[in-house]
Amino acid sequence: MPPSTPRRLSLQQIVESRRRASFVGREAELGLFRTNFTLPPEDPRHRFVFHVRGNAGVGKTSLLREWRQAAGEFGALTASADESADSVPDVLAAFAAQFAEQGHPLKALDRLLATYRRALHEAAGRLAADNEGPGAGPSAGALAAAQAGLIAAGAIPVVGALAGGIDPAVVARGAGGLRAVFGGRARQVEEARLLAEPVQALTPVFVAELDRVADAVPWIALFLDTYERTAPQLDRWLADLFTLGRYGELPANLLLTLAGQRRLDPAHWGDRGRLVADVPLGPFTEAESRQLLHGRGVVAEPVVREVLRLSGGLPVLVSTLAANPGAAGEANATAVERFLAGESDPARRAAALACALPRRFDEDLVAVAVPQDGPHAVPGLYDWLLELPFVAEPYSGRSRYHAVVRAPMLRLQRTGSPRRWKAAHDRLAEAFAARRDAAAEGLDPERLWASQPWRRAALDVLYHRLCARPRTALPEALRAGIALCDQRPSRARYWARTLMEAGEDADDAVLREWGRDLLAAITDHGPRPTAALGLLLTRAELTDTDRAAALVARAWDRFRAGELDAALSDHGRAIAVDPRSERAHQGRAVILRSLGRYEEALADLDRAEEIAPAWAWAVRERGETYRRMGRLEEALTVLDRAHAMDPSDAVPLGSRGLVRHVLGQPEDALDDFDRAIALWPEYAWALVRRARVRTVLGDPVGALADLDRAEELNPGLPGTEGERGEVYRATGRYEEAVACYDRALALDPAYAWAHGSRAAALEALGRIPEARADLDRALDLDPGYAWARERRERLGARTGQ
Repeated sequence: MPPSTPRRLSLQQIVESRRRASFVGREAELGLFRTNFTLPPEDPRHRFVFHVRGNAGVGKTSLLREWRQAAGEFGALTASADESADSVPDVLAAFAAQFAEQGHPLKALDRLLATYRRALHEAAGRLAADNEGPGAGPSAGALAAAQAGLIAAGAIPVVGALAGGIDPAVVARGAGGLRAVFGGRARQVEEARLLAEPVQALTPVFVAELDRVADAVPWIALFLDTYERTAPQLDRWLADLFTLGRYGELPANLLLTLAGQRRLDPAHWGDRGRLVADVPLGPFTEAESRQLLHGRGVVAEPVVREVLRLSGGLPVLVSTLAANPGAAGEANATAVERFLAGESDPARRAAALACALPRRFDEDLVAVAVPQDGPHAVPGLYDWLLELPFVAEPYSGRSRYHAVVRAPMLRLQRTGSPRRWKAAHDRLAEAFAARRDAAAEGLDPERLWASQPWRRAALDVLYHRLCARPRTALPEALRAGIALCDQRPSRARYWARTLMEAGEDADDAVLREWGRDLLAAITDHGPRPTAALGLLLTRAELTDTDRAAALVARAWDRFRAGELDAALSDHGRAIAVDPRSERAHQGRAVILRSLGRYEEALADLDRAEEIAPAWAWAVRERGETYRRMGRLEEALTVLDRAHAMDPSDAVPLGSRGLVRHVLGQPEDALDDFDRAIALWPEYAWALVRRARVRTVLGDPVGALADLDRAEELNPGLPGTEGERGEVYRATGRYEEAVACYDRALALDPAYAWAHGSRAAALEALGRIPEARADLDRALDLDPGYAWARERRERLGARTGQ
């Protein structure tokens, strides 16, 4: 058998091998890390967490790469993440993907992450159709739980049905509390907790998977870079991982490494000092700098001294200047001139400066920054840029200049030619605007900020417009922040950071201060945008329309937190500021309706429709309001209109089907449900309601098929079991019906309707005392349950009790 041909190295592997070969210095840090693998976990000297800290440019990322390579040499299974993974689910997904690439998939975690991602996409849409049973209005606590579970941690974008239209009474009714919020929408009961508390649901599975994999490898080494940016989201979680009994027992052969600019927060890590090896990084020593320079062939002592002077020992600058040392004796040379001193082509020098303008770049953006039909056109420019020593993340598609190199390049361009500075940023803003508009294709306009590609491009548009004209573009940037706080509050920190970075790069104090203050407000108050919106309302010069939008966004945040009076007040203030804000009227209508103040809610919907007559949501919600009030004929007319306005929306058809069923029009109801399910095949709510209609029409086989499909889509829901019991009861299979109701009540003991229906089945079986007890329980849970009260009175008259 002929020998196999060795696998050809990739370009990236060759570049990485060259980079590693050129790595110098940090011998003490490398030795410390390597020694840790020689110490058994039981040894008091062994550390389970390494924390590398130091200023930008000090070489933290390079050291982490060397440490990861060293860990691999000790047989460790390794995985890393940086600021691009800025939430616990994102970090877990990054780790799981890298483990799988190394032959150790975390299958249980992968499955749960897939469920989580799917549920995020589905939950917002499915909030529009749920829990249609009779009953009194929900409590304020149930209303708060109804939406806070999905949104409090920023898991679901606060847009569309969530932000503007779903009456929490719909989702808080029935079982009540968190189960009612998720019960009609999640694929399984556990998804309620998964969506509301993803960290608490995912982490134990991750820990169990680590424990399993730890038996197959000598070590597991996890790395988190740029930790100064992700610490607000990850710090508590990571510290809790090492808390006994919090998420499960971690394997002893696990090593976690963090790299950031600041010390670890003592509030989270103060009592875990014996776990952590703190590794501060300073600039290179003179010996280390000389070692690197000599390795690059820079040996002339005057030149070496000049590089040492200019670089200050920062590794990224030493490395850059080693490639372009310049001539000796140029005492007044700037750092930028040194970065590019080895390049004699003036076009390339100008192009390299221009490519510092975008925060990250790819080949297309390079062509925008340096137009190829202009005087600085450079053949092969992009490939040349990727070989520059100060370009980070080459070949990633989102390459960037190191911050300590980029900053003086920006300053040189901003002060050297303000006209060219503005023109270049204008071009880049237009390029990102085109990307933003392309990313918007097919997206709901109400959910744009929830889309990462759209959000990234939109923030880059703001950045470049702010750099070009800080004061002129600031109102647009603040307006964008209002929309982001409304739609995706958990990502508002990216917006605040964009303002701060633009203020630094454009050297504008007002912009810089806005960014810092907004970022502080967002960081201090977690995912809630109330503080940032309050800052905008008190300090920004907003138009009436913008002020109303900020008040509405803050009102929804307060509503989700159960602060109903404050939410009503904000909506009222928004209407006072801008009487033609349809969203303010809409928001107040939802709160009023959830409080059972239907007439006031209808008055606000009247005004919303008057202002925006083509707004389909307002029409659909009017139909829902009429239906909940028992005004079924009016609901039918309005839902007809809602369907005509948006024939692609399945929800008005489903709602209309339920109204027609209650009106005694089962054939028409069946037609509506058929059409709704054809538009949305996974419309589980409609499948369950269609099963009810099929039962009435004498098609139990079809009804059970619908319920089987609904169970497949959303396993373990009490409503599905209850409807299955109805099918069996309608066909005289009372024992099977009672078993179904039993299962439904085991899932939700507060399911009043199931108590009433089980009572009917028990009565048919002659088990009168049990039937009477079920009816009593149903009325305790829902005093307004008229059918159960009538049945209880009839049963009492029949038995003389």
